[in-house]
Amino acid sequence: MYKLLGVAAFIGVLAFSVLPANAAGPTPASQAGRPLGIVPVHNQAKPGGSGGNLLYHSGGAVQTGTHHTYAIYWGNASTFPDSNYQSLINGYFTDVAKDSGKTSNVYFSDTQYYQTINGVTTPITYSESFSGTWADTSNPASSGCNSAAGGSVACVSDGQIRQEVQKALTSNPTWADGQGSEFFVFLGKGISTCSGSSCFVSQFCAYHGSFTDGAGHTALYANMPYTGYSLAACGSGQYPNADSAADSTINVTSHEANETVTDYFGNAWFDRRGYENGDKCAWIFGSAIANNGAGSYNQVINGHDYYMQGEWGNHSSGCVWSGT
Repeated sequence: MYKLLGVAAFIGVLAFSVLPANAAGPTPASQAGRPLGIVPVHNQAKPGGSGGNLLYHSGGAVQTGTHHTYAIYWGNASTFPDSNYQSLINGYFTDVAKDSGKTSNVYFSDTQYYQTINGVTTPITYSESFSGTWADTSNPASSGCNSAAGGSVACVSDGQIRQEVQKALTSNPTWADGQGSEFFVFLGKGISTCSGSSCFVSQFCAYHGSFTDGAGHTALYANMPYTGYSLAACGSGQYPNADSAADSTINVTSHEANETVTDYFGNAWFDRRGYENGDKCAWIFGSAIANNGAGSYNQVINGHDYYMQGEWGNHSSGCVWSGT
């Protein structure tokens, strides 16, 4: 287990342009320190299928072991007015871990991908662990950006998100960083967030990334704003857990989690346009299994109902929700 040393030593600058989030752009760079898996708001989303299948880029890294997920909730009680929000998200992480190895949900689609490093090819396994949750009940002390599109409590920059990950690691000494862990920073309602000139509600709903300190210790993370602030921008449209905010955030959580497994540094699996497996299926939900009275669902994970986008499957050259 390693601990990150300090935010002053972070390498890379996480910033992206105001172009639509999954518009054609440059090929992902191999270095850590840039936003990936950007979930675009609804009015900027474009179908991803025209980029063809995902391509493996020589030497790219994937998570071949267990994907340890950690949930960080940032904001005081007034910014989490929904009493079920945190418990539903934590329950989702628990369910995904409980069903590890099963072919019945979207996470198994990752197992068709692999890495080849130093001549050794290692496949991805569906192995998930929900390894910790922590609440920072103080609102951001300052604004690192100017947008109020997602609310006026504060606006946090990508650098502040990375600092919050560091704070969580310091506050939870048993938590492990490194390339097998991912820290999801869930912001409270009314907290805006930007990376560069692109902001929540205006351009994006979530993204994942990484940072590395001067000693070479790395953390993988995801910036997860409160999607319920603007369902028009980031809502999933069906809410089988009777919670529009939590259900919508779970959808984009799945997007970021699966992309981190298959392409955490942006140097492994993406198509010729630079789209990762989640990007290619953003806002594509396929056919529902049934409606449970609260809403339609297309996934049953550990006995619980969810409505989530697909992930790209090379075997079928399309979006899938189970198997490969």
